[in-house]
Amino acid sequence: MPGTVLFRSFLKYASLSVAGMLGLSCYILADTFFVSLGLGKNGLAALNLAIPVYSVLHGAGLMLGVGGATKYSLLRAAGEERRANEAFTHALYLAAALCVPFVLVGALFPGQLASLLGADAATHAMARTYLQTMLLFSPAFLCNNVLVAFVRNDGSPRLAMASTLSGSLSNILLDYVFLFPCKMGMFGAVFATCLAPVIGIGVSCLHFTGGRCGFRLVKAPPRAAYIAACFSLGFFSFAEQLSNAAVMLSFNFIVYGIAGNTGVAAYGVVANLALVAVSVFTGVAQGAQPLLSRAQGEGRRRDVYALLAFAALFAAGAGLLLWAAVFFAAQPVAQIFNSENDAALLSAASQGLRLYFIGMPFAGFNMAVCACFASTGRPLPSQGLTLLRGLVAVIPLAFGFSALWGITGLWLAFPAAEAITALCGALCLRFYKIGAPPEGAAQKARRCRKA
Repeated sequence: MPGTVLFRSFLKYASLSVAGMLGLSCYILADTFFVSLGLGKNGLAALNLAIPVYSVLHGAGLMLGVGGATKYSLLRAAGEERRANEAFTHALYLAAALCVPFVLVGALFPGQLASLLGADAATHAMARTYLQTMLLFSPAFLCNNVLVAFVRNDGSPRLAMASTLSGSLSNILLDYVFLFPCKMGMFGAVFATCLAPVIGIGVSCLHFTGGRCGFRLVKAPPRAAYIAACFSLGFFSFAEQLSNAAVMLSFNFIVYGIAGNTGVAAYGVVANLALVAVSVFTGVAQGAQPLLSRAQGEGRRRDVYALLAFAALFAAGAGLLLWAAVFFAAQPVAQIFNSENDAALLSAASQGLRLYFIGMPFAGFNMAVCACFASTGRPLPSQGLTLLRGLVAVIPLAFGFSALWGITGLWLAFPAAEAITALCGALCLRFYKIGAPPEGAAQKARRCRKA
């Protein structure tokens, strides 16, 4: 594919995916703003305690959607239509199975889960309400993520964007209505969030009526190969969200010991704005994914290299711009979420934003590299880098740095972990042959061409 055409395709997919992911991140950001305005510092702290569970739920949906859609794209590019439809069917099988434990925990153990996450007497009731409602709506979250990924990979990135944006915009509107005119408290905030994927599913289903849908449900018994593909090819997305959850749990624990609920609320501001920043990188990665999978399936190695370069430069550049914007506007941004005019909260959140966001250029590069490995059928380096940046590096650094330098060290743990991962990612790119057929795939490709 000519370079100009390839770049335009990348910009189209990436920009639409970024717009959709930014809209999706507004789920939590809108909650953060309206909860801080309507329920104060304790409401903000309770919300922050519940967000790790949302990250796990969202990550599970992304794993099934991205993993299944990647397998779908690889099979479609190889001309295997029946098997491509089986990949879609298995993604929905797995979504139905995975929602069961989420629903059971929400129905039976929401109070215990809130306590486990660190809720105290001031935050327990609100955290419990948020967790219970969100987990009971887990089928909607999982199904929405699966449909959006398949719609995007089936050549309809605009509809995928419309799906995520429609849900997010409705969430913002309903947040205000439920919290203020209706005075529904924390339940109103989470109920608005839970209605968003329901609306998104409705929009995604329009893809089935347009005559351009390339995937459908087929009769297929559960097969280990498809299940393994969904988990392995989508593990990057799940591990990314799981890492976010683990980091938030660790940071909540550390910052509560340093500054109590005020510190947890300050970290809530930092973490939720970081989720918005990371959604840009996730959008770039998901936008490049169908193009990378298609180029890989068709054996266009040079295009794979070009797409990797586009994604890495775009994501790292966006991270640098985000850090610069936050550095100069940290205090007014933090004040937006400080309805009680708490000076300690404002000071901690402002410092946290300036230091934490130093890691964003590295994070953008890392996520682009991980997505490239996963999209071209090489899950191992993708999984290793994702686990390194999210669990292996940042959590020990958080405990070590905070022991040495207090809350300042805590904020610096994230950029240090991302920088270490970026170095390892560069080394992986040197030793893995991006764009070459994975082991055993060359023979399969030749058979498909003969057929």
